[in-house]
Amino acid sequence: MRLDPKTIKDRLKAYLGLDSPTSKIVVVGLGVTGISVARYLAALGFDFVIADSREQPPSITQLREELGNIAVFTGAFDGTSFSNATHLIVSPGISLNEKAIAEAVRNGTQVLGDIDLFACSVDAPIIAITGSNGKSTVTTMLGEMADAAGIKAGVGGNLGIPVLDLLEQPAEHYVLELSSFQLERTSILNAAAATVLNVTADHLDRHANVADYAEQKQRVFMGDGVMVINADDPIVAGMQEEDRRTFTFSIHKKADFWITKERGIEYLMHVEKPLLPLSELPLEGRHNAANALAAMALGVAVGLDEQAMCKALKAFKGLAHRMQRVAEIRGVVWVNDSKATNIGACVAALQGNDQKVILIAGGDAKGADMNELVPVVRAKAKSVVLMGKDAGLIEQALNGCVPVYMAADMRQAVNIAASIATAGECVLLSPACASLDQYKNYQDRGDKFTEAVLGLLERDTSMAFPAPRAVV
Repeated sequence: MRLDPKTIKDRLKAYLGLDSPTSKIVVVGLGVTGISVARYLAALGFDFVIADSREQPPSITQLREELGNIAVFTGAFDGTSFSNATHLIVSPGISLNEKAIAEAVRNGTQVLGDIDLFACSVDAPIIAITGSNGKSTVTTMLGEMADAAGIKAGVGGNLGIPVLDLLEQPAEHYVLELSSFQLERTSILNAAAATVLNVTADHLDRHANVADYAEQKQRVFMGDGVMVINADDPIVAGMQEEDRRTFTFSIHKKADFWITKERGIEYLMHVEKPLLPLSELPLEGRHNAANALAAMALGVAVGLDEQAMCKALKAFKGLAHRMQRVAEIRGVVWVNDSKATNIGACVAALQGNDQKVILIAGGDAKGADMNELVPVVRAKAKSVVLMGKDAGLIEQALNGCVPVYMAADMRQAVNIAASIATAGECVLLSPACASLDQYKNYQDRGDKFTEAVLGLLERDTSMAFPAPRAVV
């Protein structure tokens, strides 16, 4: 539930030093998050200005329509905009290593994010979810579990609705997906329950190394709430604190939430209590079983009814662009996993597939070491079709461990895959890379894949695709 404005302002002053008469606030970034921050500050009567590095931010018209003539500085950041600021509220899409921001911080300016503002504004329990992979699935699962249990939950953050916009509707719980970028500018979050689902190399174009990335993820556990720990991930397991209430989950060994087989049937378990036959979970891949266990652990941590949560799991349809079955054509299954924007997500998708795979991958690798793909590609893939900015980097890493084909765009990649796939195999779009080198976002990339696959159905079924030549 949202607190009253006076209480919010008192907490902002006490915890973050934000005081409407004296604070000089710059909102950095005029995207979805920046608009939500501006709306929030205006409603509380704070004065602020906005800075955006783009000459014509797309949201500036919306800002004017909603909030009137607020000062907006556009174009490349320089010290002038930030030199007199007491607080910078920086959107997660903007690096704190930007020269003007880093200089302001050195001069004593405080950096905040929207999560700290949100934490000052609610008294309902917060459930915080982060990780390299699976966080959107777990966040959505938990929102549906709360609904099944009769609990009104506000669901958002890095997924869907910006957190500050969640304040517009009453809620008994808040379920938040949080990115490493949101967490690195968060200092007062005290979630009732929180998890780091896993840590694999990602966003190394923004973080110095995997250790720095993991350190930002670990900030989700600040405070004294229940920790939900992935016992199968050594980095996450190392985050456990002895004096905290903790639930563990695992798909490989016994834990608080785990999988076991009884009389030939695998079950999701809570300690010794069977929760749900694994076969009744309508999602492919054992990584989704891990996601379900994490969601159950978080739900139990905040008191959701287990029976209601199991009912929600059985009805859960998954997310678009995340292991989404598009079609089966001549015995070949086509799967859209465009949301796999890092190596860990691609590895999980391959490991969770029982069929031989033709993998479509590539895009912007974000500085990741593509050699980590080699063992699972060798074990699971029949061949790989590469496209995008770092296709050559991936080809070099694979070093001929399976046949590799190069494609200029998604339609060509799908045509190549169609020409080499045979019945009983799976064509999997799981790029292991970001999409912005060729597409608006991962959704656009997934849509192009789906369009190309469905286009196969419209062609003459007797038409054969010319056999492509593998890169050797």
